[in-house]
Amino acid sequence: MLKVTNLTKSYGSLEVLKGISFEIKRGKVYGFLGQNGAGKTTTMNILTGLIDFNGGDIVYEDKDFKNDKRQILKKVGYLPQNPVFYGYMTGNEYLNFIGTLTNMSLPDIKKRTNELLEVVGLKDAGKRRLSGYSGGMKQRFGFAVSLFNKPELLFLDEPTSALDPEGRMEILDFINDLKNQGVTVFLSTHILNDIERVCDEVSIIKDGKIIVSAGLEELKNNYIQPIYDLEFENDCTKFKNILTNLNWVEDLQLNKNKLSVHVKNISLARSELLKLLVVESNPLMVFNLRKSTLEEIFLRLVNKDVLI
Repeated sequence: MLKVTNLTKSYGSLEVLKGISFEIKRGKVYGFLGQNGAGKTTTMNILTGLIDFNGGDIVYEDKDFKNDKRQILKKVGYLPQNPVFYGYMTGNEYLNFIGTLTNMSLPDIKKRTNELLEVVGLKDAGKRRLSGYSGGMKQRFGFAVSLFNKPELLFLDEPTSALDPEGRMEILDFINDLKNQGVTVFLSTHILNDIERVCDEVSIIKDGKIIVSAGLEELKNNYIQPIYDLEFENDCTKFKNILTNLNWVEDLQLNKNKLSVHVKNISLARSELLKLLVVESNPLMVFNLRKSTLEEIFLRLVNKDVLI
């Protein structure tokens, strides 16, 4: 649906995007994951036509973004991280205002306004001033605004970052509903749980470069890593030092008497670790094997120069 190739963006001597490439497939929720300052918002501002780019290509369904930007953007919706509305307007008034900007007829504007307020669960709040909306209500109203033109592709920039857990769940459920309705969603976030809950495809950006791009399940399978969680009776720094630099150990995380051992070869690790624990004088209280989470995979990738 949308293909980005070698996209670059600089502000003076500061290179923000360093030749990133990825593809968004129709009908999917595409997660764009990265730490603050990695280049997520800059990428979204380019793809929604708010700023220009220096180099590379953007193609939307065989249309070149540079040549057909106006036509392409008619099919695109965008919800920024901190949407700003005219607080003195009611929900109905603001959506009517958006409708006039798109040159819709008054009957069509009224119909679309009612549809959207129903969809986002704000029908009863349509006559209230936007200044009186809660944070969750404003976020849902932002969805209504971004969906007014019936976009095929919707860009969401950190849509749940300022919400409480209940509000986050509402927004994530709404994203799933949009997917079921055939809307393609580009979700930019740093919240790992959101990615895991709704996304089909994921790209991770670090310092203006894509370090991995894959399906969510493919990402988990390729980077999943067995982890032994050990808890001792006393501080286990000495045991950590014993494991350091062993060829079957990938990483070690120490917290006083707790030690997480990330291993490369689970079969070798099982036998070798047990041998070491048998002769360890510090009594072992807990021994548990688990698989790495998406958060742990993300931290491994952004803290190492892993490029695929």
